[in-house]
Amino acid sequence: MNVLPEVLGATELSNGFLGNLVQVCFVTRDCRRMMEGFVRLGIGPWTIRTVDASNIEATYRGRPADFSVKVCLANGQNMNWEIIELIRGQSIYTEFLDRHGEGIQHLAFNCNGIDYDERVRQFEARGYEAVQAGTIFGGIDFHYFSAEDDLRTTVEIYRVPAGFVFPQPEEWYPAPPPGT
Repeated sequence: MNVLPEVLGATELSNGFLGNLVQVCFVTRDCRRMMEGFVRLGIGPWTIRTVDASNIEATYRGRPADFSVKVCLANGQNMNWEIIELIRGQSIYTEFLDRHGEGIQHLAFNCNGIDYDERVRQFEARGYEAVQAGTIFGGIDFHYFSAEDDLRTTVEIYRVPAGFVFPQPEEWYPAPPPGT
């Protein structure tokens, strides 16, 4: 028999640990088409960067990963939007496209004051498998945990070091912000 957590308040359960939803990621075969759709909805501008062996060290299902993707990011007032287009290789993005087609591949949550390594341990203690993990852009640690059985999606957590500066994007869509 499942023991349900205690309800502590209108927005809190006794077993809560995720933090706030901070990012929604879509996987696509055509990032340009998807960015155009978001821009029509008023979301953007978008940064575009290529992620490959030059700027990511990752594991995929416990083995060294070798893949390349286009990562497109746009910030809203309280949400980061991400679009990933697979270029080559095996990854959780390939799996998602093969199983589901294009769509929402993962949700990212902040650590809400909980130490990153402790957050990883909490996922593992609850039986969630880290299906992809690593470091991107020389400083951002990330873990993707499969929540397919529970949510039909993946959950990501990441750690951005204080003072971290993202590399300049290769491109902006539809254009860079004024003064950039």
